[in-house]
Amino acid sequence: MLAGLAGATMAVWPHLAGALAPTHGHLGTVGFLLSMVMGVAYWMLPRPGGIRQAGYEAVTFLFLQGGMVARVVGEPWWRLTGGALPHALFAASGGLTFVAVVTFALAMSRRVVTVEALRAAARPRGTRQRPPEHLAAGESPRSGEAG
Repeated sequence: MLAGLAGATMAVWPHLAGALAPTHGHLGTVGFLLSMVMGVAYWMLPRPGGIRQAGYEAVTFLFLQGGMVARVVGEPWWRLTGGALPHALFAASGGLTFVAVVTFALAMSRRVVTVEALRAAARPRGTRQRPPEHLAAGESPRSGEAG
């Protein structure tokens, strides 16, 4: 919606295009595309063991949208005036977006599992091979069997 508003503003007042065009493009790519990709990933990627990541989801959403709001306000203001406060707001928008992306990457890293981990989880209890570093002294690789 904001990207459309910025585009319409540039159409009506072309002299503002220099200040609004970068923000308009950023709203379309980060504001829409990145938000959609992250939202779909949170929704569709597997949740090993049924993990819930409400905290990660909330932090990602709040920081990404906070960064977008800071950019929508700060960037055109800074481009029109060159002031220190709008520049700080514009710079902060990048930091907020970066925190959102890092949070998203951490959340997704907990969802990525190897094929072997999926196969092991599908095996009946007691038939899984345990890694050697998880075995007690004298224990065989079969779950819990004494050697």
